[in-house]
Amino acid sequence: MACHSLFLEIVLMILLTCLVHTMSCEDLLSVDYEVFGRVQGVFFRKFTQVTKKLGLVGWVRNTEAGTVEGQLQGPGSKVAEMQSWLRTTGSPQSKIITAEFKNEKIIKCLEVGNRY
Repeated sequence: MACHSLFLEIVLMILLTCLVHTMSCEDLLSVDYEVFGRVQGVFFRKFTQVTKKLGLVGWVRNTEAGTVEGQLQGPGSKVAEMQSWLRTTGSPQSKIITAEFKNEKIIKCLEVGNRY
């Protein structure tokens, strides 16, 4: 039952975001990212939950190369805020060397649920 409830919560969040988007002029963006530096074993992925506070959805995971990669989706201004966070802030114990962003595109509606 908890799984069903979580699924409904994600679907509702996506629908509400789409509704809010239709009432605003701001484009929804999707962007993939990879962060390099000391970003594993320092709670970096846990701290990416800041996306929820920004109204973004997406996913994040560690890579075998020692980086963290993921995808962000949401209003363009909020995506830009998160990109800045990924470039400069991270978790308190992380040491970011660089963050790369690719596959940025405008989307009509959020395409992924939150997997942070």
